[in-house]
Amino acid sequence: MNYKKILLAEFIGTFILVFAATGAIVFDSISNGAITHMGISLIFGVVVMVVFYAIGDISGAHINPAVTIGLAICGEFPFRRIVPYIISQCLGASAASFTLLVLFGNHGQMGATIPIEIDGQRLTYECLILESILTFILMFVILNVAVNSPNKKTVAGLIIGGIIAVEAGFAGPISGASMNPARSLGPAIASGNFTDFWVYIVGTISGAALAVPVWKYISPNKRQSGRPNRNRQRNRAPQKQQRQKYQQWKKRAPNQQS
Repeated sequence: MNYKKILLAEFIGTFILVFAATGAIVFDSISNGAITHMGISLIFGVVVMVVFYAIGDISGAHINPAVTIGLAICGEFPFRRIVPYIISQCLGASAASFTLLVLFGNHGQMGATIPIEIDGQRLTYECLILESILTFILMFVILNVAVNSPNKKTVAGLIIGGIIAVEAGFAGPISGASMNPARSLGPAIASGNFTDFWVYIVGTISGAALAVPVWKYISPNKRQSGRPNRNRQRNRAPQKQQRQKYQQWKKRAPNQQS
């Protein structure tokens, strides 16, 4: 497939993710909490599931720079494509956030991910560790259900969307449960709020990278090749019989012509 179309799919997929998911935060702020936190968490999970099934066969539906880097580290994605993928994802996220900003204004910090502040103290480093753990879990699940599973096309999107909804549900009020640098970048640019933004770069990428060696260590059969076993002894009897019949036919042919 044309590589430009693949990058466009990543752009569109990330746009849909950020437009729907952070849009839910914006609309929740506008409607005075009509969507609720658990509703927002569910929307995050469902939209990732939908995007996975929509463009998974086109670009892999990474829609997340941390996932792209993690897949490259584990050998499931070429390193030369990391930068173009990340650029497409960040542009898609930024386009979605600016679309929301133009249409509805700056509400709810445009869904920006900012560490919670308790008693006047922002939990920056606590959220750094939290984001690393959350992304570790997400990447670990992705590697097992989207790479290591024989039924990845049928169940992967559902499971990945489910774990994102779960993590957003319990960790969203603390760190925003980003797990995705592009998801954090778009709202940060649109709102102009880059408070502790580095947390969502360092935490997410480190968490995804740490998941790879753990996955490789505990996975007994990471990949099953569809190629036949070359060391297996083949049954050559049918081939020998066909060869003998062909040789007998060649011997009889001249006699029949004379």
